[in-house]
This record gives sequence, structure tokens and C-alpha cells, in this order.
Amino acid sequence: MPTRTSRSLLLLLLPLLALAACGAGGHASADYRPTLAAPPPPARVADGAIFHAENGYAPLTSGTRASMVGDIITIALIERTQASKSNSAGTSRSGSIGLTGPSTGPLDFFNPSDARASGDLSFSGKGSAEQSNTLSGEITVTVAEVFPNGTMLVRGEKLVTLNRGDEYIRISGLVRPQDVTADNRIASTRVADARITYSGSGEIAVASRQGWLQRFFSAVSPF
Repeated sequence: MPTRTSRSLLLLLLPLLALAACGAGGHASADYRPTLAAPPPPARVADGAIFHAENGYAPLTSGTRASMVGDIITIALIERTQASKSNSAGTSRSGSIGLTGPSTGPLDFFNPSDARASGDLSFSGKGSAEQSNTLSGEITVTVAEVFPNGTMLVRGEKLVTLNRGDEYIRISGLVRPQDVTADNRIASTRVADARITYSGSGEIAVASRQGWLQRFFSAVSPF
């Protein structure tokens, strides 16, 4: 029978074991698996025609450009964004009031310095924010789907296992066949609805993140 101390220790270790399980292993995702070419269609009954669009037809002007499910396209990552914002505001206000009593009569004892008031109000504020991102490299993906207008859905990932962790990059999006060069390359800036993920795991990635307890207190801290 486990003792109360051992049960308490097990309850404390469960979150750590769960985090370790999440960080272990690779990050290969089923959503980014390469799409293989469709199998050839069954033999058609001879009907006298020499052209069938469903047999993988591509115009002569397209050359060897990717145009079918399973074809390979290389995406050159050329991502560079920069944004900045700043604002400032200031207000000020001042006022004063004073009373001067008569110099003769029953109120000649009134001292004007006893009935004087003044006030000042000022405010100034300033804020600024800047953000910039740069991503460069290449990744080769496969055509997952071809739509009736010729637009192609491409997706893929690259997983690199290093000495102290894994680095992976994933991308998916829509490309036009007109934007694909003769050697089946396209810039990432020409990919519509692009989803790009670049991250990693391992000792270096873990060391650069806050601990789970520190993240908890950062989330509930009112300061």
C-alpha cells in the first residue's frame, strides 16, 4: 500500500511527467505529411477519342511545372515584416481665486491672505511599440489538392534533428500555377493564405522558456 507521503510525491510529479511527455519525441504532424500522386485511372473503354482531361493532361506551355496532386514545389522563404507605433498626449490646467476684504468697517480685520486658493493640474503620456520579423530559407512541399480554377493547395514540413533538439518548419497555402517558375520554385510572398510555423524543441528550447509555475504566477499576477 502506498503511503500518504508517496501519494503526495506522485501528485507533485504528475504535472512534471506530463510536461516531459509533451516535450519528448519529434514534432512530425499528420496534417503535413507529403501527398502522394494519385494512382493511374483505370483503362478506359475505347471510344474513338484521343484526348481525356482526367488522364493528367497538361498544356505544352506549362512544361514540367507542377500541376498535379503529388507534384513537388520548392518555396523560397522571404518573409520580412516591420511595424512601429507611437503616440503622446499632454494636458495642463491651472486656476486661482482670492478675496480682498474691506480696509474699514467691522470687517477691516479680514486678511486677504487667509482667503486665497489656487490649483494646478497636468498630465503627460507617451507610448511606443516596435516589432520586426525576418525569416529566410527554403522548404520543398507537395501539391495536396488542385482546384477547378487551377489554384493548388500546397503543404509540407521539414524536420531537422540536431545535437540538442529538433528544429521544424511547416508551411501550407494556395499558389497559382502562373507564379511557379520553370524549375518549380515560388516565393513565399506569392503564397495565399500562408500558414508558416518555425519552432523547435529540446534542451535549448526548454531553457529559453519560463517554468510552468512561473508562467502560472505571471498569468494571475495583477502587476
